[in-house]
Amino acid sequence: MDQSHREKKLPGPDDTFSPVFSSMQNVSEDSGQRNFLDGPSPYRTRPDNTSSDEALKQIKTANTVSISPELFEKLYLSPQKAVKGDLRGTFGNPTPIALIGFLLSCTPLACELMGWRGAGGNGAATLGAYYFCGGMLMTLGGLLEFFLGNTFAFVVFCSFGGFWFTLGSTLTPAFNAYGAYASDPLKPHEGLASAGFHASYGFFLLFMGLLCLLYLICALRTNVVFVTIFFGLFFTFVLLTGSYWQGAIGHASAAANLQVASGAFAFLACLAGWWIFFAQMLASVDFPFQLPVGDISHLIRSGSNRLQDKECFSA
Repeated sequence: MDQSHREKKLPGPDDTFSPVFSSMQNVSEDSGQRNFLDGPSPYRTRPDNTSSDEALKQIKTANTVSISPELFEKLYLSPQKAVKGDLRGTFGNPTPIALIGFLLSCTPLACELMGWRGAGGNGAATLGAYYFCGGMLMTLGGLLEFFLGNTFAFVVFCSFGGFWFTLGSTLTPAFNAYGAYASDPLKPHEGLASAGFHASYGFFLLFMGLLCLLYLICALRTNVVFVTIFFGLFFTFVLLTGSYWQGAIGHASAAANLQVASGAFAFLACLAGWWIFFAQMLASVDFPFQLPVGDISHLIRSGSNRLQDKECFSA
């Protein structure tokens, strides 16, 4: 008989329906109050003839039958939680594109702040990187994290994308940010050295430091590398604030020393950033070895788990 007229075998009474989920973290929260990530799932997540080792080898960009909390935080920089839909299994991981945008902007700036090989000029030489790497790539990555349900990464990337756009526009003559402080309108560059500009811009850096402090506290639910990044960035902005305010009162030597120190902390943050970026790239291509990022999410229990324990105790 022709293959086109073959009868399809209908499922018999002994056949078992076995739904397959692309990722356990994508199980809808409407499936019940039970957290499938903390115990065995009532659903079959892979065929019976597939071993766990073979399943783990299928990891590309979180498109796998199961994923450890450490690997999830390495890929998405946020604690693992269930979300509706299957976007993480359908689209690529946007985290590396935001990270590389940050690194290609911050690493040269850190070297310039430290004055390596005679660099200087408040980072004006890498102005284009602030717009097209730091600003554009981090904002793009943040928006994609939003659609994947990764709130923490979304806020971090978009806020730093805004920072890089702000820094770039401040150094762009057309915005006249520093030109407004120049005594001679025909010499707007003199505004960069004015006391008013230094005193005013220091406040923006101060509150960027406060933002990084908040991110640092939140990062305690992720991994050691992410904590190191925000630790370095916090001191980067605090020291830069001191540098600008010391320059505003005419203490040029103290301002220069604080600027070099801020560059050193920024370089520390960048080293940690390159480490986790490389770790994500290795995981994305299923490399034979992986770089550890130091999962510390288990040190601080989530609020939902604490609430569940409280409800069980009350019952």
